[in-house]
Amino acid sequence: MSGKLTRFLGDTPGRTVVKLIVISFIVGAVMSAFHWYPIDVVYAIRDFLVNVWNLGFAALGRFGDYLLLGAVIVVPVFLVMRVLSYRR
Repeated sequence: MSGKLTRFLGDTPGRTVVKLIVISFIVGAVMSAFHWYPIDVVYAIRDFLVNVWNLGFAALGRFGDYLLLGAVIVVPVFLVMRVLSYRR
């Protein structure tokens, strides 16, 4: 059993725990220096997804605006051209 656990962890369980403690301390110190907290990461991911969602619908709104602006010119021109070609 110990061989499988060591192979899974990449080192002995004791050394792996010590490595994790040291790395956790370093990461915690850096995060504290920048005033970052784990919940801030969650909020940042949430805000990013909300912004992407909002930008997507804003792009669809702009698409609709462009469509209406173009239709104001294209549809009357199309109708006039059809009426003029109908006489022939």
